[in-house]
Amino acid sequence: MQNRVIHLSRRALMLSALAMMGAGLYLQPGAARAQAQVGQPAPAFSGVDSRGKTHRLGDYRGRIVVLEWTNHDCPYVRKHYGSGNMQQLQRQAAAEGAVWLSVISSAPGKQGHVTGRQADELSRERGATPHAVILDENGAIGRLYQAKTTPHLYVIDGRGSLAYMGGIDDRPSADPADSAGARNHVAAALAELKAGKPVSQPMTRPYGCSVKY
Repeated sequence: MQNRVIHLSRRALMLSALAMMGAGLYLQPGAARAQAQVGQPAPAFSGVDSRGKTHRLGDYRGRIVVLEWTNHDCPYVRKHYGSGNMQQLQRQAAAEGAVWLSVISSAPGKQGHVTGRQADELSRERGATPHAVILDENGAIGRLYQAKTTPHLYVIDGRGSLAYMGGIDDRPSADPADSAGARNHVAAALAELKAGKPVSQPMTRPYGCSVKY
C-alpha cells in the first residue's frame, strides 16, 4: 500500500510538472518574469508585420509606442473604426511622433485572423494609419502583455516604461454614438506624456471581445 501511495505521488508530481511546462509553451522566454506592469519596463518583443518586416520594441527606444489589440470582426472594434474614433487617435499619435502598432493575435481559424494582404486591405478600407500591423498568430505577444480584449490599448513612454494599459475610453459599449463625449484614456495619456507629466489614470479596465488565441 505504501509503495502504491509513493507511486501515485510521483505520478502526480510528474503530471503537475508537465502541466506547468505546457502552460509555458505559449510564452516567450522570460515572459513569466516580465509581464506587463504599469511603471515597469515594457516587456520586450519581436513581431512580423503584414508586409513581412520585423519590429522590435527596442527599435523605438526614445519614442512613445502605442500597442492596439484589434479584431476587425469584433463589434467593439467596429464601433471605434466605424465612428472614425480609432483613426483619429492614430493620426494624433503620429502627429506627436508616437509609433502606433496594431496587433492581431487571432489564431488561424479564429475570428479576426487575417493574412498580411487582408490586414493591409482592411487598413486601406477603413482609412487606418498604424505604423504597422503586427501578425501575432501564435499569441506570444498578446500573452506576454496579457491582452484580454479587442480593443486593448497600451502606451509605452520614451524610456521604455509602460505608462498606460486598459480600455480606449470610459464608455464600455459597442454603440458608436457613445464615443462622443467619452473620456479617451489613450488620448489623455499621450497628452500628459507630451507635457512631461505622469499619466493621471495609468490603468483602466479594458472592454470588448475576448482575444481569440
